[in-house]
Amino acid sequence: MVPGVSPAIYGEADFCRIAELIHAETGIVLSERKKMLAYSRLAPLVRRSALTSFGAFLDTLADDPRTMTEVIAALTTNHTYFHREPHHFEHFESVVRPELLRRADAGADVRIWSAGCSTGEEIWTLMMVLLGRDRAAGLKLARGKLIALASDISVNALASARAAHYPASALEALPEPLRRAWCVPASGSAGEPRLAIAPEVQALVRFRELNLMGEWPMNRPFDVIFCRNVMIYFDIPTKERLIERFARQLAPGGYLYIGHSERVSGPATALLEPVGPTIYRRKGHA
Repeated sequence: MVPGVSPAIYGEADFCRIAELIHAETGIVLSERKKMLAYSRLAPLVRRSALTSFGAFLDTLADDPRTMTEVIAALTTNHTYFHREPHHFEHFESVVRPELLRRADAGADVRIWSAGCSTGEEIWTLMMVLLGRDRAAGLKLARGKLIALASDISVNALASARAAHYPASALEALPEPLRRAWCVPASGSAGEPRLAIAPEVQALVRFRELNLMGEWPMNRPFDVIFCRNVMIYFDIPTKERLIERFARQLAPGGYLYIGHSERVSGPATALLEPVGPTIYRRKGHA
């Protein structure tokens, strides 16, 4: 199945168990084409365990939640970058932001959720766009009731997101005024220059480990939810259940942004109306 690897170490039955496990835990579907990927991602964990086969390693997971978490993290794709799908941020800046600023000026809560935030590029882009290009005005806004949640199933990705520093080249996709206003040189970096997200921005975001397939602890609605390029790994019933949950977690008039190849279907179509490319608004009055 994998060239150079004995079926006794990693075989078809092992891959089937891995695929069933990851689907049950996260909703992600691993197709037959992912056999090599599953092997390469999990082989370091198997070697570390000192067990001699994937089957023996998989047998231990039910009684080892910490390693189970590592397995999920290893099989979760975390590819993202700053200012990804710029039309979303342009819509947010021109259409959504003015209303959020009005509400913030009136002392109301502004609630934002980046679901599947990966290593942080999405939530930091979103917060910089919200605070705006005028640093003084942004600092005034930051003193309001801004609540930003960034969640992911991967503890490793969350650790990178919390660290909030990146190679300077990774931030070149950001509009230069935002980069100038909200990024600072990262201390102690060697080699390629690195930038950190300004402390005033970092202070606005709460990071949480969260499996979207499980229970959600939030009991209040959000004004904006970003969940982009996460559902492409799910089957259709899982996607439809998740989108409906997102829709119900939005305040009336709130906005849902999803990935470029994702679409709203199923029960959520009764709750959401399309307002732009992969941008949806919760029906009802804001």
